[in-house]
Amino acid sequence: MPDSEKRVRAFIAVRVSDEIEASLDALIARVRAERDGVAWVRPSNLHLTLKFLGAAVDPAKISQLIGLLHSLAESIAPFEIRVGGIGAFPNFSRPYVIWAGLESEPLVALAAQVDEVAAECGFEREGRRFSPHLTLGRVRNPRLTRDLREQLRAVREREFGVSGVQSMTLYRSELAPGGSIYTALATFPFAAAHLKE
Repeated sequence: MPDSEKRVRAFIAVRVSDEIEASLDALIARVRAERDGVAWVRPSNLHLTLKFLGAAVDPAKISQLIGLLHSLAESIAPFEIRVGGIGAFPNFSRPYVIWAGLESEPLVALAAQVDEVAAECGFEREGRRFSPHLTLGRVRNPRLTRDLREQLRAVREREFGVSGVQSMTLYRSELAPGGSIYTALATFPFAAAHLKE
């Protein structure tokens, strides 16, 4: 298999509002520094992954999954996500991922439903607990400067607001020197009828 095919990945995700993306981008611009050892995420790439499907996914599986995701989306009411708090995995002392926290019970339920639907198509079930977050940066050098660590700790309680979520999207991701390139393969709008409840 050619290297280019091995580097193509697929995932299902939701996005937050443009306003919240802009606020997160402003935060990144404030704390980032030249040669800080962090690959910061561009605003256009900010997303919450509901389900990572893997690399070089079988097109037949994707076709089956698209049909099931359309059916699932028709049963889901649009919902809201609270975006707040800045953290790091595993911690600020030796971080590998810098993230913004997300809070939403419907979001957690949706991730479980998407995992169930994907399993019906032959994708492996998630082995770990769903931890909703938006990745802001991936740390290439875990020895962050003390200045950056202090700036991140200073904003760890910051609130970014509430975002409505109206749909989920199946993306293809290609690794590139300037960062991942995401292409939407299919979007699944949630049931508009539920908005009138």
